Amino acid sequence: MSDPMPDPSDPMPDPSDPMSDPSGPDPDPSGPRGEGLDQRLAVIARHPFRAKFHLRGRDRATAELSGPSTLRWHAYDLIAKRLAPAQPAKDGKQTPYRGHPVFVAQHATATCCRTCLRRWHGIPKGRELSRAERAYVVDVICRWIEREVAGAPTNPGP
Repeated sequence: MSDPMPDPSDPMPDPSDPMSDPSGPDPDPSGPRGEGLDQRLAVIARHPFRAKFHLRGRDRATAELSGPSTLRWHAYDLIAKRLAPAQPAKDGKQTPYRGHPVFVAQHATATCCRTCLRRWHGIPKGRELSRAERAYVVDVICRWIEREVAGAPTNPGP
């Protein structure tokens, strides 16, 4: 199954939302306004399409058995190959919905394609991701997986 492009159920974030600042990339996980990864993940998780993703079955077992350092390496490798190029092959359809915990995390965190990176994280399309942007994307993915494995709620209440 591939990620439809564009996905009408995944509209642009609310412009009144401070987390959807389109001014540019914010590869620093703490952000210019002191927002952390957990806060950003909470905002993304409120979107109905993103909220339905959770680690289940084999993907969850893989995450639990592999451990954080192995998953981080896998995430960096997958991002470098599938997302970091200026014009990724099959952009918008390059991330499967399951088959590896990183794939599930990419959909849950809106790091699945360059359009989602632009919409949700302010990282522009049309150029290769910088080292800092790659590290940021991997941090977002790994933090989401860490929270899933720990059983932390991915959509904390207000």
